Amino acid sequence: MAAKIQSLDEAPNLPMTGAAYLPGVAYDEMFAPGGEVRGHYAPLQSRMATLGASALADRQKTLERSFLLQGITFTVYGAGSATERIIPTDLFPRIIPAAEWAKIESGLTQRLLALNMFLADIYGEQKILMDGVVPRDLVLGAPSYRREMQNLYVPHKSYANVCGSDLIRGQDGQFAVLEDNLRVPSGVSYMLANRDAAKRTFPGTYREAGVRPVERYPDLLLATLKSMSADWRSDPQVVVLTPGVYNSAYYEHAYLARLMGVPLVEGRDLVVHDNMVYMRTTTGLRRVDVIYRRVDDDFIDPLTFRRDSSLGAAGLFNAYRAGNVVICNAPGTGVADDKAVYAFVPDIIRYYLGEDPILPNIETYLCREKSQLSHVLANLDKLVVKAVGASGGYGMLVGPHASAQERAEFAEALKADPGNYIAQPTIQLSTAPCLVDGRIEPRHVDLRPFILSGEKTIVTPGALTRVALKRGSLVVNSSQGGGSKDTWVLAEENGHSNGNGNGHSNGHKGNGQ
Repeated sequence: MAAKIQSLDEAPNLPMTGAAYLPGVAYDEMFAPGGEVRGHYAPLQSRMATLGASALADRQKTLERSFLLQGITFTVYGAGSATERIIPTDLFPRIIPAAEWAKIESGLTQRLLALNMFLADIYGEQKILMDGVVPRDLVLGAPSYRREMQNLYVPHKSYANVCGSDLIRGQDGQFAVLEDNLRVPSGVSYMLANRDAAKRTFPGTYREAGVRPVERYPDLLLATLKSMSADWRSDPQVVVLTPGVYNSAYYEHAYLARLMGVPLVEGRDLVVHDNMVYMRTTTGLRRVDVIYRRVDDDFIDPLTFRRDSSLGAAGLFNAYRAGNVVICNAPGTGVADDKAVYAFVPDIIRYYLGEDPILPNIETYLCREKSQLSHVLANLDKLVVKAVGASGGYGMLVGPHASAQERAEFAEALKADPGNYIAQPTIQLSTAPCLVDGRIEPRHVDLRPFILSGEKTIVTPGALTRVALKRGSLVVNSSQGGGSKDTWVLAEENGHSNGNGNGHSNGHKGNGQ
């Protein structure tokens, strides 16, 4: 566990501010417990040391101006002021050595393979439920379980074609999976935009470091989507289905459609005839083969799901059922990233693959179990409690940071509906240096890599690093005041760096530092 630096004399100095950088008990991405720079961060630290505070501030303003001009925004619903804003972006990249990434890549590939097998099973023979590995009522009673998907053919048995799993690094320096996002995971556009900004902010350091590229993601995404209909269409027509301009991630929908070179459509642009899906164009109707949907299950088709939905297309699910169109991700994938099902993922991996998980879970208490509920109620001041179906940082209690009244109110909610909640220990997310009000300070971060699954599985060699910009906060969601930064995955290991804190740079160009 990283030792806490007790005084300014022990803290590492960052020359550009002349101030001490004071990490706490959490693992720090850049500095080892003794204050030395981790080997894979040495080139970046050398460049940071040559820049004054005003130069860094100018680069940060240029970055933010670039995002504004490109329209890289997100929407916060319920905000008192204007709801559309630029996602706060830090100019210092987070750096991950090659050896650490290799483990992450293997672990995520293993995890998504098992989760797709789980989905194929619960919508098929349900062997895992009959064998009692996962409670039947937990799965079949989940709001995200879609009985309409029962016994439907899904190409390659790949239900989750785009996955964005959230990883955290604990105080021991090891990565663990905090949650899986299999429904309509977002954030990849910020990963790409952050990379473009970082390359312009630290061009020389980027070239020297030997960073693996992420720019091919749109091409890989398009290839994955096309592979889902390759069985019957040699050159399938792909579209991105968006809820529209008022959706919080609309920028990303338009961005990905543009980079893939495919149409961006809303439900009103689609029409279904004889179980075939067509989009309206200026030259008439054109058949659609693959829909990369960024619309939640409930709103896909008013004839099958919510009748009041105007975001989908009537008859779309029947066309999907008939095998004439592919919807990615498949409806019903959300049951596999349910926060209660999450607790069983290690067992799911062992059941289908006969392997131990490469990436561990966070210890999770299921409040549906009386004994575990009692433990949670007695330790609310130490735990993080989450609503099973909530997302975006909503419906959550961070016990150590909550008031006595907030904990009391949450306790009543737990007692009233225990099955709707899970709890986890409060984890000290790792920290990374960020430019905050002209000073370099540590802020807590997590990691969201993106995995593509179709004919084959691909882990993008990069990720969205989300940052809790509020001092002391552990909540990284942009809707809760969080930001992001670029993530550099190194192509090679430095011969003197172990990736965990005690290595030294050998200074050679292109060596992976």
